[in-house]
Amino acid sequence: MAKPEFTCSVATRFLPDQSDSTRSTYSFAYTIVIHNTGDVPAQLIARHWIITDLAGKTQEVRGLGVVGNQPLLKPGEHFEYSSWVQIATPRGQMQGTFFCVTDAAQFFDTPVPAFELSMNTALH
Repeated sequence: MAKPEFTCSVATRFLPDQSDSTRSTYSFAYTIVIHNTGDVPAQLIARHWIITDLAGKTQEVRGLGVVGNQPLLKPGEHFEYSSWVQIATPRGQMQGTFFCVTDAAQFFDTPVPAFELSMNTALH
């Protein structure tokens, strides 16, 4: 039986020009690469993010696609996009799920494991 599967890799960076510690606003860019590691074509339909700052404040973001796209990926193909997020502390984390469907209308989830949002990551 055909197996649908996407995997993701994430890179983040602090955006000092978009941040203001006196207003407790810290901005981070993130780039995600989504790989179709399965053996059937599939499309990313929607996303759900859980964003938590160091103080424990949580934001949830849901929506169709990513940056205005709902990429259809054949086995072995990938899609890369960049976006950004703003939190109230200099550190936090994001995690989420991409909701996907194969061309045979089989739905599956692609988890995006928690990744760090940190001013310090920009220094390395």
